[in-house]
Amino acid sequence: MDKRIRIRLFASLREALGTAELAHTTAAATLGALRDELIARGGAWAEALGRHRPVRVALNQAMATEEATLPDGAEVAFFPPVTGG
Repeated sequence: MDKRIRIRLFASLREALGTAELAHTTAAATLGALRDELIARGGAWAEALGRHRPVRVALNQAMATEEATLPDGAEVAFFPPVTGG
C-alpha cells in the first residue's frame, strides 16, 4: 500500500537537488528502501543520495537508521553529516 510522506532535504543535499521539501508517494517499507527508491531516479538524486555518500536520516524529527519502518504520513529528512571545528 502506498504511503504519502514529506521529504525534507538539508544543506548540500538541498543545493544539489534544488529543493528543500517535497511531497512523495512511496511503497517503501523502510527508510533504506526509500533512499534506494530516490537513488533509482538517477541523475542528481543518484549522485546526492548514492550509497557512496554518508547521508544521515531522521524520521518525524528524530534520528533514525535505514532499517526503521516508514509509516504513512511520515516526515523524512535527509542531510549530510555535520562537521565542525
